Amino acid sequence: MPRIPVTTWSLEQTSPTDVLPATAPEGDVRIVRSEVPSPAFSRFLYSSVGGDILWIDRLGWTYDQWEKHLARPGVETWVAYDQGTPAGYVELEPQDDGVVEIVYFGLIPAFRGRRIGGHLLAYGAARAWDLADRWPGLARTKRLWLHTCSLDGEHAMDNYLRRGFKLFDTKVEEEAEVAAPGPWPGAYPG
Repeated sequence: MPRIPVTTWSLEQTSPTDVLPATAPEGDVRIVRSEVPSPAFSRFLYSSVGGDILWIDRLGWTYDQWEKHLARPGVETWVAYDQGTPAGYVELEPQDDGVVEIVYFGLIPAFRGRRIGGHLLAYGAARAWDLADRWPGLARTKRLWLHTCSLDGEHAMDNYLRRGFKLFDTKVEEEAEVAAPGPWPGAYPG
């Protein structure tokens, strides 16, 4: 199997004042927390957003694995809707000692390039900083971090930097070259 170099960048914010707002998108765009854990909905978002950019880590998860993950205290999914249709999401996951990771963030391909991503990222970052307000017993957020890679969307890194994230680590590793799975075969032409 052919191998390709993949660069992974890790970025962070160390204060809620690091969050830089984005211009609000035009139209009826709303961001809503998915408060009822739904493995089916979360898998839909994961495969629809990541299908063309090689998100494959969770494709093999069982319903039970999704359910256990989503039921963990502090794990939150915030969904952007454009005129009532899911456009993308950000998933927050608390870690030890007040650290929160943006585990997944992105838009369904049809909604990219419409200023929804910057708005969703800024909103999701702000929700990471006030996560403990919604989860009694959870440590206050002291650090927010994420990673992106050279396989992600072409505007991902620029969006993170414009929202106030700072680079703290870069790694290059050889990975097996795989075809983008799409949310289902044939969903993304070309």
